[in-house]
Amino acid sequence: MKGLWIVFISVFLAELGDKTQLATLIFATDGRLNKWGVFCASSLALILSSLIASLLGSQLSNWINPKTLKMIAGVGFIGIGAFMLFNIKS
Repeated sequence: MKGLWIVFISVFLAELGDKTQLATLIFATDGRLNKWGVFCASSLALILSSLIASLLGSQLSNWINPKTLKMIAGVGFIGIGAFMLFNIKS
């Protein structure tokens, strides 16, 4: 159960203020769209993308060492962060 809480907290914090949330916020401001519909659609999209990531991750671990996957993910995040920092336009 402890592992599930770590996953929940990690994903919850990672999703705060990201592009997905901002897109949902923008759709929710549209008076023509039902707010519960926006919530359900964005929730379903997140569930589906999480399902794909979970299935892909479980298969990747059969071919690539999990430590290597974590290293690749860490380097990828650092690379994206560096790109964002150095690509700031005034």
